[in-house]
Amino acid sequence: MVRRKKSALVLNGVFVKKNCFLFLLAPLWLLGQTQQTISEVWQSDQGDGTYANPILHADYSDPDVVRVGEDYYMTASSFNCIPGLPILHSKDLVNWQLVNHALPKQVPLDVFDVPQHGNGVWAPCIRFHEGMYYIFYPDPDFGIYMIKTDDPNTNWSEPQLIKSGKGLIDPAPLWDDDGQAYLAYAFAGSRAGIKSMLLVCSMSPDATRTVENDVLVFDGHEKQPTIEGPKFYKRNGYYYLFAPAGGVSTGWQLVLRSKNVFGPYEEKIVMEQGATPINGPHQGAWVDTITGEDWFIHFQDKGAYGRVVHLQPMKWENDWPIIGKDQGNGVGVPVLEYKKSNVGKTYPKVTPPDSDGFNATSLGLQWQWHANPKLYWGLPTSNGYFRLFCQAIPEGVTNLWGVPNLLLQKWPSKTFTATTKVTFRAHEDGEKAGFLIMGRSYAYLEVKRENDELYVSQVICNNADLEGIETVGKSYKVKSYELYLRIAVDKGGKCQFGYSKDGKTFKNVGEGFIAREGKWIGAKIGYFAQRKGVTNNAGYLDIDWIRFMP
Repeated sequence: MVRRKKSALVLNGVFVKKNCFLFLLAPLWLLGQTQQTISEVWQSDQGDGTYANPILHADYSDPDVVRVGEDYYMTASSFNCIPGLPILHSKDLVNWQLVNHALPKQVPLDVFDVPQHGNGVWAPCIRFHEGMYYIFYPDPDFGIYMIKTDDPNTNWSEPQLIKSGKGLIDPAPLWDDDGQAYLAYAFAGSRAGIKSMLLVCSMSPDATRTVENDVLVFDGHEKQPTIEGPKFYKRNGYYYLFAPAGGVSTGWQLVLRSKNVFGPYEEKIVMEQGATPINGPHQGAWVDTITGEDWFIHFQDKGAYGRVVHLQPMKWENDWPIIGKDQGNGVGVPVLEYKKSNVGKTYPKVTPPDSDGFNATSLGLQWQWHANPKLYWGLPTSNGYFRLFCQAIPEGVTNLWGVPNLLLQKWPSKTFTATTKVTFRAHEDGEKAGFLIMGRSYAYLEVKRENDELYVSQVICNNADLEGIETVGKSYKVKSYELYLRIAVDKGGKCQFGYSKDGKTFKNVGEGFIAREGKWIGAKIGYFAQRKGVTNNAGYLDIDWIRFMP
């Protein structure tokens, strides 16, 4: 666990003073970004052998999980956010650590060098086969890609397009007992003009190409509208397709089975919302434990909070799964709390990181950009802060929706207060930096230089995705370059902004703001630095730390 103390860092019990030679000599493993952390604002593990859903109150959309021995690895959709394809690791299915991203940049590079909201990496699938980890991910505008590695904590291969085609989404492979390989997938109606259907085709065993013998194995139009997101499994001689239907926020979990890989498949709804508050419980992964238990991981769409991750118990009856709490009719409903999985051991609490001291010489894994990053957008330093440089507003861009150099992370909980210490060094009038809540509408606390003075104000942009215009609230003159900025998020995504000169007494700035989701992603929090026009000596924002507290 990493604990921040003013200008010092404590890593695994080792005290390292910032801005000193000892920090520079610290071993690379000590400064790594995969140190175990425990969030102050969300922990699913209740410490008494039970857990509370969601296990991740953060936007890990379309989660998929694979077990390899005693280890579980999860990935999720990342859309246009880079680095993409997060890799999370767990030992018990409840406590998850963010350990890597499989996609440092998104291809084609020229396309994703600018923001592509809602495009890019859709629902991926992670699998392990003959010593290799594979991720199959769709880009609805280009087709289905495959990447692989022998160690998910390190570098993954370059994306290989194994099935090209507009509107091909949600791939899931299956390696059969006889060595043959297959790929299930679906259609995105927005690109292909057709949807609510699942297909299966053959695939080379090395997963480098598909065979054009595609078969329509299920049409959901009559009873299972908007069926998509298949996951492919085999058990007791049956081929199974786990697939959500009914829509992201209103649907249910369907399972199909057949004795033949190409069908025909029979269908059964195995989980629905019922009387629970967990809407649209579907799309995810069946996994087991070394002790023989079965579990299902899925998401719930919570608007501005994104698609949060739930864990459900699962059992088999007559070769059909029941997910969640059985209602007595063979159809489950989600659980809010449950006993933890039996994995043979007890493991300590761990969560993905949210707070950051920016003490490492690489950017924390919780941070993503809105497009493929450029080196000159921002850099970690050896002095314990991250430096963001003021970038020129792109030509033709009316608001931050079209700006690529936004440094953001997912919301970690339903309520939290995020406080950050920053220093803003503007070199010219008009340069500004912002502490930002980003979505289809957004708001930020602006620090801007005008007439050689610094001013703080709240800026709001409603309907940014529809070219909305920013409005600037009352400005407050500040004398110090060093400031403490704060955003308090309450239930329903209500945000209040404030600033302080000493980090103790905060002044509210502007009106309350109700956050909105982005395109297929939740609202995010972070920073940007901006200017009009190009210069050879831009100003910058030094970010010392950010802390998330209840």
